[in-house]
Amino acid sequence: MIPIRLSQEASTLPLAWKSQVIGQAAGANIKVLRMDASAYPNEVHSFVEALLVVEGQMNLEIAGKTVCVQAGEVFMVPAGIPHAVAAGSRGTLVIIDQ
Repeated sequence: MIPIRLSQEASTLPLAWKSQVIGQAAGANIKVLRMDASAYPNEVHSFVEALLVVEGQMNLEIAGKTVCVQAGEVFMVPAGIPHAVAAGSRGTLVIIDQ
């Protein structure tokens, strides 16, 4: 086993906002993706989703507000809550979900 360089892994993905599962831990999927400053549409899940910004920043639209999530921060989106990503979000994002 070797460490996974998250930013490097994200940079090799052919499409922004298209996540890739890099592993599983305790039954959760660990995904990485590249944010490219374009917006990502509204979505909702039946499970809690953890959004961890590795580098850059994500402008998360949730509950009528925009929350700026910086590198090194994680945002826990509750189950059943619609959320989207506003334009201007850039960098590497790790998603932990079911």
